[in-house]
Amino acid sequence: MKSFLSFFSIGLFLGILFIKSEVASWFRIYEMFQFKSFHMYGIIGTAIVLGIILTKYIKITQAKDFNGDEILISPKEKGITRYLTGGIIFGLGWALAGACPGPMFVLLGSLLPSILVLILGALLGTFVYGMLRSKLPH
Repeated sequence: MKSFLSFFSIGLFLGILFIKSEVASWFRIYEMFQFKSFHMYGIIGTAIVLGIILTKYIKITQAKDFNGDEILISPKEKGITRYLTGGIIFGLGWALAGACPGPMFVLLGSLLPSILVLILGALLGTFVYGMLRSKLPH
């Protein structure tokens, strides 16, 4: 129960942050894909820089998780094609839908009923990928 409350609290905080910073705003996403506003690029760029810094910190200091276990980050296989293909598919879906996976649930929490269609489509896409994964080049 304790971990549920922790995760719920973090999710609630991030949900409020996404709404207040307009990360979940369709208009901000539309502006981004038309290169009319720096807002979303600034947020994404900040997240990337912080992610790099925190990952390096975890690796250098050999940080431990809440249970005292060492955090291990396994190296990824190098390859440009799969990242470009995945990024293009993700970006097209994001542009067409007007929401990426994290803010989809924030929009559901803000009682936007039409987002259910998008969430069901994302779940269906994930299911289809799972079925075809062994046949796809990785």
